[in-house]
Amino acid sequence: MKQFLIFTIKTITILLMAAVILDYCYTSIYLKSSKRNKIEYVYNSKAKNYDVVLLGSSRANNHFVTEMFEQKGLKTFNYGMSGGHLFEASLLLKLMLERNYKIKTLILEADLNLSNDKPSETVGAKFLPYIHDSAIIKNHFLNEAYCNECYYIPFYRYIKFDALIGFREFYKSVSNQSTNTLDKGGYHALGNKKGNMKNDIRALKPLKNKYYEEIKSICVANNIKFIAVMTPMCEHTKGIDYFDKVKKSYPEIYNYENVVVEDKFFSSCGHMNDAGARKFTARILKDFFKK
Repeated sequence: MKQFLIFTIKTITILLMAAVILDYCYTSIYLKSSKRNKIEYVYNSKAKNYDVVLLGSSRANNHFVTEMFEQKGLKTFNYGMSGGHLFEASLLLKLMLERNYKIKTLILEADLNLSNDKPSETVGAKFLPYIHDSAIIKNHFLNEAYCNECYYIPFYRYIKFDALIGFREFYKSVSNQSTNTLDKGGYHALGNKKGNMKNDIRALKPLKNKYYEEIKSICVANNIKFIAVMTPMCEHTKGIDYFDKVKKSYPEIYNYENVVVEDKFFSSCGHMNDAGARKFTARILKDFFKK
C-alpha cells in the first residue's frame, strides 16, 4: 500500500510538473506570435492610430471593405472576427485601449450578435493563452463556468480548447506560419459561389446586451465616435422583423439591412460577396464620411 501511494504521488507530481512546463512553453510562444489571428495581432502590438476601427462578427469581417475607407484617406482596420460575439468585440476594444490605440471612430456591426451575450465557442478561446498575463482578460471571463479551471489548472485551457489553441496552433505559431486573416486591412472578401440562400432567424431575440452597452460606454469615456449598424441579409430571410425589434430596443443603431438585397450580391444569405460588400461600404462612406 505504501509503495502504491508513493507511486501515485510521484505520478501526480510528474504530471503536474509536465503540465506547468507545457503551459509555460505554449504561453511563451503565444506571447510572441502576432501573425495568426486578430486577437494576438492586437495583444502583442504597441500603440496604433486609426481614423476608423471596425468591430463585429463575420458580418463585419466580410462586409466592410477596408481599402475603400483607405481610399478616402481614413486609416482603417477591420477587426471583425468570423464567429465572434459582442463578448469578444468588447474585450478586443479594451485591449486596444490598454495598448494606447488612438481611435477616432468605431463602427460596430450590431445585429444578430445582439441575441447572444456569451463567449463565442470558436473565438473566445483564443484570448485564453493570455489569461495569466492580462487582468483585463481574466476579469472579462470571470463569470464563465470554465474560468477558474483555465486560470488555476496548468495547461487545462490548452487541452479543453485543443482544436483552437492546442498543439496544431502552437506548432504553426512556433514555425512562424501566417494566415490571410490580417491581409487587406482585415477585410475578408467572399466570392460568388452560392451557399445557403435561405435563412430563418425567427427564433432570435435581441437582448439588452451588456457587452453592447459596455462598448458604448468605453467609446464615451475615450472620446471615440460610436456608430452601430445592422448589415444586409438576403431577401429570402424568414423572421426579417428581427431587425425592427433591434431598432425598437436600440433606436441609435442604423438599420442597413435592406440596402443590399439582390441575391447576386450575396455569397450566402447572411454574408455578402465582394461586390455586395463594396456597394454596402460605399453607402456607409457616403452617409458618415462625406468629406
